[in-house]
Amino acid sequence: MNTLIYKRTHRGDPDESGVFGRRDCMGPVRKWKFDAVIGVGGKRPWPGHEEIANRITWIGIDPKKTTSRKSTWRGPLVRFERYVLYDEKGPHLNRKAPKLFKYMFKDRQVRAVMSQSLSGTIQEEVARILRLARKYKRTRPFLSNRVLTKNKCCGDKGNKSNC
Repeated sequence: MNTLIYKRTHRGDPDESGVFGRRDCMGPVRKWKFDAVIGVGGKRPWPGHEEIANRITWIGIDPKKTTSRKSTWRGPLVRFERYVLYDEKGPHLNRKAPKLFKYMFKDRQVRAVMSQSLSGTIQEEVARILRLARKYKRTRPFLSNRVLTKNKCCGDKGNKSNC
């Protein structure tokens, strides 16, 4: 299962509704081909979001992508068949997946990575993380494009690279 693993700087995208991209964060990355996503709190989150640092903040499996009618969105909206949002209550990445933590935060210091590019031992850790979401199910279909509104998370920061 090819999994996108990326560092988050803030909460709110995805939110409780389970739509990844509602605030257009990680825009072009949402276009990548993946079977699952693991969001991990970055080392230095935005002020007020510090409690997500170094934690597994959300997991989504079996994505369903759509595009908005708004041409200003940088990537598709994504909803998952299995989705769990932990935010600050998530397990510490260095405890659940020490090799993945070392790769992302010490060795390579990457913002986003696809699991297929990782070693077999790190892929095993990724698989263990994905099993945490096995009891969660998505029950709601995609919301209508008319209902979704662009709510940029970065508008007040002025720096889209932090999304």
